[in-house]
Amino acid sequence: MPARRYQHALEYQYRTFHRRRYVRPDPLQCLYDYDDPADQEVVGLVAATLAYGRVKQILRSVGAVLERIGPQPARFVNDATPDRLARALAGFKHRFTTGDEMAALLAGAGRVRRRSGSLGACLARAVRPGDETIIPALAALAGELRGSRQASSLLSDVAKGSACKRLHLLLRWMVRRDEVDPGPWRSVPPGLLVVPLDTHLHAIARALGLTARRAADARTALEVTRAFRAVAPDDPVRYDFSLTRLGIHPDARPCEFLARM
Repeated sequence: MPARRYQHALEYQYRTFHRRRYVRPDPLQCLYDYDDPADQEVVGLVAATLAYGRVKQILRSVGAVLERIGPQPARFVNDATPDRLARALAGFKHRFTTGDEMAALLAGAGRVRRRSGSLGACLARAVRPGDETIIPALAALAGELRGSRQASSLLSDVAKGSACKRLHLLLRWMVRRDEVDPGPWRSVPPGLLVVPLDTHLHAIARALGLTARRAADARTALEVTRAFRAVAPDDPVRYDFSLTRLGIHPDARPCEFLARM
C-alpha cells in the first residue's frame, strides 16, 4: 500500500504542521472563539457548508452569518422560528448561496437539535454496527437537516456520488479532538471518518499514488481514505490538515516533505 511506504513522510508532516498556528486562514479558525460544544457544532455547520471559493470571502461570509445570529448561535438556532431566521439572514449572499438557503439550513439544525439534543447525537444514533464508514450515518444526518425542503447548495447529496467535501470537513472538525480539531462529538468513532476530498488533496493523493482516479468524487474519497486507514486504522483522516498545508502555507514546502520519503 503506497501510504505505508510514505508513513515516515506523513508522520513528519503531521508532527510538524498539525498545529494550531498553521490554521489561519481557514474556516476552522471560526470555531476557536466558542467553548460551548453546542455553539461549536452550529458554527462548524455554518463554516463548513460555506467552505467553497476563496478563503478570504469564506471568512467574511461566515463572519456575516455569525454576526446576524448573535453571540450565542446554538441558543439562537434552537429558539428561532423559520421566519425569524429568514429575516436575520435576508440579503446574505455567498457566491451562489443565498440567505434563504442558510436560513433553511439553520432551521433544519434547530429542528434536529430540539429533537435529538445535538447534531452529534443525531449522527451517533444513525451509526449502525458493521458500518465501515460514516457515510450512511452522514446521509441520515443530511436528510434530517434538509427535512422536506429541496436540497440546497449547502448540503451535498451523499447518495449521488459526491465526495461531500464540506460535510466530511465538518465531521473531521467535530469528531477528531486535538490541537487543531475541537472534537465536541465524543460518541462518533474517528475510525469511520472519510477524508474531505477537495481538488488540492486529490492532487496530492494522485501524486503519492494513493489513487489513479481523475474524478474527485465519493469513490475517490473512499479509495484515498482506505489508503490512509492502512497507516492509521483508528484515525484515517489524521493527515488531512497537515497535507493540505502543502502549497498553502509558506512554511510547508513540498521539497521537505518529499525528502523524507
